[in-house]
Amino acid sequence: MEEKRAKRRIVLVPVPAQGHVTPIMQLGKALHSKGFSITVVLTQYNRVSSSKDFSEFHFITIPGSLTESDLKNLGPLQFMTKLNQICEASFKHCLGQILQEQGNQDDIACVVYDEYMYFSKTAAKEFQLPSVVFSTTNATAFVCRSVLAKVNEERFLIDMKDPEMRDKVFPELHPLRYKDLPTSAFGPIEGMLKIYSESVNIGTASAVIINSASCLESSSLARLHEDLKVPVYPIGPLHIAASAPSSLLEEDRSCIEWLDKQKPSSVIYISLGSLALMETKDVLEMAWGLSNSNQPFLWVIRPGSIPASEWTESLPEEFSNLVSERGYIVKWSPQMEVLRHPAVGGFWSHCGWNSTLESVGEGVPMICRPFTGDQKVNARYIESVWRVGVQLEGELEKGTVERAVKRLIVDEEGEEMRKRAIGLKEKLEASVRGGGSSFTSLDDFVNSLKTKDSM
Repeated sequence: MEEKRAKRRIVLVPVPAQGHVTPIMQLGKALHSKGFSITVVLTQYNRVSSSKDFSEFHFITIPGSLTESDLKNLGPLQFMTKLNQICEASFKHCLGQILQEQGNQDDIACVVYDEYMYFSKTAAKEFQLPSVVFSTTNATAFVCRSVLAKVNEERFLIDMKDPEMRDKVFPELHPLRYKDLPTSAFGPIEGMLKIYSESVNIGTASAVIINSASCLESSSLARLHEDLKVPVYPIGPLHIAASAPSSLLEEDRSCIEWLDKQKPSSVIYISLGSLALMETKDVLEMAWGLSNSNQPFLWVIRPGSIPASEWTESLPEEFSNLVSERGYIVKWSPQMEVLRHPAVGGFWSHCGWNSTLESVGEGVPMICRPFTGDQKVNARYIESVWRVGVQLEGELEKGTVERAVKRLIVDEEGEEMRKRAIGLKEKLEASVRGGGSSFTSLDDFVNSLKTKDSM
């Protein structure tokens, strides 16, 4: 009897934002290497294309979903709420089409959806397809969202406005203080709590995949496994396990040539991610502090990140004078290549989870300036748990900027951070190699799909 069978298909549903698209495409590469066909379901705002890196993936677009102009008009928080409201029916139609096209030869093994694309679970359930939640943040941030989804909203709002409470450790979440909790800079706390409640309600999902590693947060992973009552698979860092370039912005590679001319471990690299905004006064304080530190710096200033300005043209002339001697400015960079460059000695980051993993994965210590959400959780762990960085809190001032850069690049303290970061880098690399915890976790997930298949 012939047992030949076509590869089974996994459907991926990413959030249309750089920090979410990157890891889910890396997950796709990892699962494709295990023999699965990959279909990526995009909204009209996604701009991921079938480049040579994803030429074997199948891409489909949910019709009638939101666009880039909707994001600008609504803001990220309302955008995600509305996206989930309007995409459910269209996604059901998309899944039906996929099943019709594939027939029995290449049926769907599971739907893996970003936790914030929670409309996906209803459609998967209707077609009796296994669904799996993919968290692009770490386990600790997921635990935080689970706790916050259950808080008394009125009491929490009062506590968050109390300056004394903000510095206190939040019950259940040591060492996180109230001000480290993943609240959003993009809308009211009430709306954020509603989204958290939806995102942590995994419904009928059979598992949760997390882009993390047990060597970074074993206790949070254990807590999640106990709370969720389903398998939790930490399979990261995915950028090491299955590197797959998926930048939604054009990268300026000229910065690599500039780095080639700098001394080893001398450059501070600054990038605040794809969403953070900066006031002109803060940009100038940063420029003064960076200049006064006497260290070369590579600075990513994303178009639109300075309000009321397309790029840097609205900044006063003193900005150009400050950065011209030691600085190099680009609109976007090939970040992983920058971080592994021998000239880079430190990373000033918004502490998004991808950037955190990429920095630690290259043994580069960090200056932390979180902007929103889980970035604050990550910054606290970078400084106080893993001790591979320093956090800049409160108003930006050129003197504190200068001191932070020197602490990281020049002082002995920075050298100690670098040693700890290199130690973590080695542990992370070991985790994704054969026999490592993340390598084994990915295999366990794949085997769980095969077990369901044989039932």
